[in-house]
Amino acid sequence: MATDVVAELAASLAKTGVEDGELSYRGQGRKLDDAQSVEEIVKEIQDFEGLQALRLEGNTFGVEAAQAIAKALQTKSEFKRCYWSDMFTGRLRAEIPPALNSLGDALMLAGARLTVLDLSDNAFGPDGVKGIERLLKSSASHTLQELRLNNCGMGIGGGKILAAALTHCHKDSSAGGNPLNLKVFVAGRNRLENDGAIALAQAFQLMGSLEEIHMPQNGINHPGITALAKAVQHNANLRILNLNDNTFTDKGGIAMAQALKHLSSVQVINFGDCLVRPAGAIAIAETVSEGLPILKELNLSFCEITEEAALKVAQSVKHKNTLEKLDLNGNSLGEEGCQALQDAMEGMNMGQILGSLSDDDGEQDDDDDDDDDKDDDVDEEEEEEEVDDDDDDVDEEEIEEEEEEEEEEEEDKFSTPTSAPKPPDVSSFLSFPSPDKLLKLGDRRAFLIEQQVDVTDAMKTAEAFLKISSVYKDDNEEVKDAVLNSIDALLKKAYTTSSFQGYSFVSSLLILLGLIKSEDKVKPILVVPGHLQALEHVVQQDYFPKENVAVLEAFMSRNNTALDSCGKIKRHLQSTLHSLRSQS
Repeated sequence: MATDVVAELAASLAKTGVEDGELSYRGQGRKLDDAQSVEEIVKEIQDFEGLQALRLEGNTFGVEAAQAIAKALQTKSEFKRCYWSDMFTGRLRAEIPPALNSLGDALMLAGARLTVLDLSDNAFGPDGVKGIERLLKSSASHTLQELRLNNCGMGIGGGKILAAALTHCHKDSSAGGNPLNLKVFVAGRNRLENDGAIALAQAFQLMGSLEEIHMPQNGINHPGITALAKAVQHNANLRILNLNDNTFTDKGGIAMAQALKHLSSVQVINFGDCLVRPAGAIAIAETVSEGLPILKELNLSFCEITEEAALKVAQSVKHKNTLEKLDLNGNSLGEEGCQALQDAMEGMNMGQILGSLSDDDGEQDDDDDDDDDKDDDVDEEEEEEEVDDDDDDVDEEEIEEEEEEEEEEEEDKFSTPTSAPKPPDVSSFLSFPSPDKLLKLGDRRAFLIEQQVDVTDAMKTAEAFLKISSVYKDDNEEVKDAVLNSIDALLKKAYTTSSFQGYSFVSSLLILLGLIKSEDKVKPILVVPGHLQALEHVVQQDYFPKENVAVLEAFMSRNNTALDSCGKIKRHLQSTLHSLRSQS
């Protein structure tokens, strides 16, 4: 009987590995230069009835190859989802706009109605944004719900072009009676700075439909943060706000705190590495105390917050029954302040949700206060130079001048992830994992990886798990600990995220390991011992659902050549799975 249940569940998992109507070439590492190199892909696209999604991530496409694929897409009227991240690595910057224009024009010609456009990790700069400008302005984008442009090196000019295109799309779609209802916007690590952020803020305010905003590491200071704050309060359904590693200062922190008072659906606030300072933290604490009824996560780490401000933040979450994580690490509490904070949280029976304080920077001294004053003076000068954020129109000549300046300063002519500054380089590690790269991420590697991976996507989470575990070394304790700590942080976050689908994660894992055949054409990875050793660790952790153990045991027990290279380690994993299942 138990065997039948496992068999039924396994069959169900195999079906949930991919979404309906999806064709995938994800992560195959292929270099596709011309039409001949993509003949097989083109034929499969042509033969796929009801194609709705195409995954091209992790390959690199030349102009002619993209044009051939575009021609095949011209008849796909049911097409909805473009998963086209990391598809131009090593290409000349000049190749990308014509490739993107071809693909976009094909979707417009097909009459597609897009819901997802993901072009993350393509360092294409402002010109790349021009390559999707027509598509974003067209009726094909009137139905767009997710726009993901993480780590694309857009710069200020690209940010302004993007903002203008979204504004045009919203006005055009509104005139047709169905306003653009964009829900997810991702544009981290793009050098948007204040002007780019201000332009996008105007578009955000106009749309008013955003549920997730992710804009970490963009060099945005308090004028840009203030403009975003003004826009945020007009997006009533906002659930996630991630502005990690920008520079709020107390002015930006106070502005954002005021904006959050208008919202009630926010679940995740990530202002880590944002220098909100004590005044900003106290203002945010007041907002948390008075509202935000379903808040799950509050990150104010590495923000130069003092003991007094941290304790007010702690008091503000006293009655937040939904709160799962409070991160105040890396601030200026001092040893006694850290203890006082821990005591306060434990006194409210919330000690378990307080993150580590191991990176506390110690109490501030008077010199720090002087530095803060100097920073404020600089901020005042920056504010005077900012454009008027009430101006809804984007000056096209100004954009072109800025683009020319950026192009003159751009020394690297190739589209590679290195064109966008990103130390420490998590993307590089996840693209081409090595033990050395993992260690170089430093003590915050688990946090950095956790921030980089979209845990709402089960397949992406499974891929990240396998990439991290691939560098596992049983004979190197430093690497071993780094791998296991990173995996634990990633999967703990995944399994505590309400939208994460645990069964889909297990299914994706089995597909990538070559133990399940799916309807998709996902190419299994080459299994190495580290994959199974890390998996053995994971199944023994409290966060891993015990009901999935029987499924894993069933598949690991089958005769399958995919795991032949890991015979002894496979048997050890099987033994552990059997023991765990017997205990449950």
